[in-house]
Amino acid sequence: MSAITATMAMPTLITPTKVVFTQNQWQIDTTIICAEANKNGTTWVVTAQTPFHPVSHIWPDHPADRGQLCYQDQYYNVVDCVVGAIEIATQQLYIASDIPVKRDTEGWAFVVVHSIDAAIVIAAAETVTLTVDKAYQQALSRGHSGGHLSSLALNKVLHHDFWRKDPSRRDELGYYDFHSYAQEKSLVSENCSTDHYRLGKTLRKRGLNSAEMVANLAQITLDINQQLAQWIQLATPIVMRREGETLTDSRYWQCDLGDEGIIEIPCGGTHATSLAEYQSLAVKFEVISDQEIVMITTAIPL
Repeated sequence: MSAITATMAMPTLITPTKVVFTQNQWQIDTTIICAEANKNGTTWVVTAQTPFHPVSHIWPDHPADRGQLCYQDQYYNVVDCVVGAIEIATQQLYIASDIPVKRDTEGWAFVVVHSIDAAIVIAAAETVTLTVDKAYQQALSRGHSGGHLSSLALNKVLHHDFWRKDPSRRDELGYYDFHSYAQEKSLVSENCSTDHYRLGKTLRKRGLNSAEMVANLAQITLDINQQLAQWIQLATPIVMRREGETLTDSRYWQCDLGDEGIIEIPCGGTHATSLAEYQSLAVKFEVISDQEIVMITTAIPL
């Protein structure tokens, strides 16, 4: 999707979008902030609240939710959902990579922008019903939480045997943070998370024995999957701690991992609500080259 900039007719009161996608709400009635039909037959719609999770233009690892918008008993598909920012002084909406400011910049309201698969006219302050595809969102949520768990397990397995130096960065469990050092990109999909890691010169200088790691991926895989199985058996809740109601307020993934304690990871995505949602969680690795590997985490839901 290419980013666009659009000027819309807006009410005097422009507020940041309040999000409820971390609160197990999949349908809400809300009011229109602005709506604009596009030349390609779609319509951008901004509402006061939303249960839809938008794809981030900064780190687009978690896909947009999909679902429906109902207006005057007519249903329209929400085919995309992105981050937008409205400059309050000019009432101009900037979308995705066209956003020229950082979040929480004074004079700007960050909003969730829904793309509707029809050219429709909705006036500001009109009421609509937004309904998220619950099954799809939950599948993404299991994939995203699974990715957090597998990255923690990977760090733990590598900690003692594959570092010859003590790197300065550690993860939330206190282990050397291979995941954050080496991760180049990630992608959440339904019941799956895919992480690409680069094992380059910089990482070797930090102390990783990357060649030894690649040579021992079979055993590393077994050890990670054993750890994941132990954590899944705990069946403890997963909690999203929020510091506010709006899109740009910080959110944190929390989970009790037994002997490892309760951990907290900053994360803006949607997530499973409990480890009890998983029948199993396991990883496999693909070796792209001696300097690039991919970890694929697959969840089997109950």
